[in-house]
Amino acid sequence: MDQPPNPKEARHRSSLMKHYSGLDVSLKETFISIVDEKGKIVKEEVVASESSAIAEFLLSQSREYESIGIESGQLSISMCKELKNLGLPVICVDARHMAAALSARINKNDKNDARGIAQMMRVGLFKEVLVKSDEACQVKIMLGSRRQLIRSREQIAGTIRGLLKIYGIKVNQRLSSANFAFKMQETINNLDEISKNSIESLVHSLETIEESIRKLDKMLSEQGKKDEDCKLLTTVPGVGIIVAMTYKAAIDNPYRFETSYTVGAYMGLSPRQYASGEIDRHGSISKMGPVECRNMLYEAAQVLLVKCKRTFKLRSWGLKLAKKKGMKKAIIAVARKLSVIMHRMLVNKTEFCYQ
Repeated sequence: MDQPPNPKEARHRSSLMKHYSGLDVSLKETFISIVDEKGKIVKEEVVASESSAIAEFLLSQSREYESIGIESGQLSISMCKELKNLGLPVICVDARHMAAALSARINKNDKNDARGIAQMMRVGLFKEVLVKSDEACQVKIMLGSRRQLIRSREQIAGTIRGLLKIYGIKVNQRLSSANFAFKMQETINNLDEISKNSIESLVHSLETIEESIRKLDKMLSEQGKKDEDCKLLTTVPGVGIIVAMTYKAAIDNPYRFETSYTVGAYMGLSPRQYASGEIDRHGSISKMGPVECRNMLYEAAQVLLVKCKRTFKLRSWGLKLAKKKGMKKAIIAVARKLSVIMHRMLVNKTEFCYQ
């Protein structure tokens, strides 16, 4: 007769097997799914979306984890760093790539998403995403705060212009932001008390925003002067402190790219392609990478072609392309070239060469 299985031996074999886990993270709760190397679901649980709670559950299972997958998102940066510090092999995976793989499931819920992530980690069908360093996160927060303040300044200034048109007052569109608040104080003096006090409150908020922008500009300037990589990048014509710091924060670790040529595609500046059989179409740029950095590279390329007066190979090539394809396409092409050149400058630690 066959001997009944020994529970202790079964638990021992289970502990020696490789295990994979998928985390479906939401703002309040995280669904955890653990599967073995054969794809069998071992354990599932819902815990609070806190690194300590997730680590406590995973470590309490006493299993050998080969990899633990978490989708890229707002909480993924802090969670990945904290879980790695606790000794867990956490991998941040591309949310878009994972969503496309999970779309084949009929029912979408947290349980199925966590199970799908765990299975994708088991078979290796995932695209790893770099977790930004603390320095890159600090720069990103500074740039994001500055960008939001500038956006708010433009909205308030536009609101003031629109309200003054009720009284037939037309504000000069070319008026600089530094002189705008001072000019508005003179303009609203002849208005009635209610309108004057209402618009004056907007002007005061505008002055506060201007002061905050100046403080952030000073912080960014001081940070850029201390950073050797930013000093190298600012030798490129059209690239200033803001562009250099935005680019460096987006790249973070330049050695993670095998070749500089792939940086153009990472920034979303390479054309889309659809090829199937006899069909081969090349469309517009993919716009898949970091939006802020792509916008900064576009502005830098525009300055290089339009404002810069010095003649060098990159500018001559861009102007020649502008005559053939148009200025807009030429700026995009030069922006892609800039992304590749700037990456090579960071790797080689060299300044921009005009020859």
